[in-house]
Amino acid sequence: MTLAHAALPGLAVAIPGADRLALRHLLIDFNGTLACNGALIDGVAERLSALSRILEIEVLTGDTYGTVARTLAGLPVRHAVVLTGADKTARVRTLLAEGGGVAALGNGRNDVDMLRAATLGIAVLGPECTHALTLAAAQLVAPDIHAALDLFLQPQRLIAALRP
Repeated sequence: MTLAHAALPGLAVAIPGADRLALRHLLIDFNGTLACNGALIDGVAERLSALSRILEIEVLTGDTYGTVARTLAGLPVRHAVVLTGADKTARVRTLLAEGGGVAALGNGRNDVDMLRAATLGIAVLGPECTHALTLAAAQLVAPDIHAALDLFLQPQRLIAALRP
């Protein structure tokens, strides 16, 4: 799906006592983060639609179940099937070089370096578990995908979580 990148406002949040958080991109792992057993978790589609008016959203996945294209059809997000965590990290670095901050959400071992490289890395706890190294790599840990996505829909929550 083609998105109108220039029209998106992005998200800027003043964090008291810290640098201003400015985001333009949201990279999200699919299996274990947005989906369980290859199926989108209830309530995620609505949140992605709302967030697509603010941030450029891209789903990066190994597509373990082969469902990503069908599952995300009709949603205002891009997706790419990637082979390794290094591919996810490379995408973060490309977007950072193009300008605008990157938030990344993930749960698996292959998300560790993506979360470290992002402007804001968030580990998501979910029904498919979360790798311990992913927790250590993240700046924030969300109890589920709803809470993670709601951080961007309710940015005051980011202030509360990130202020020193």
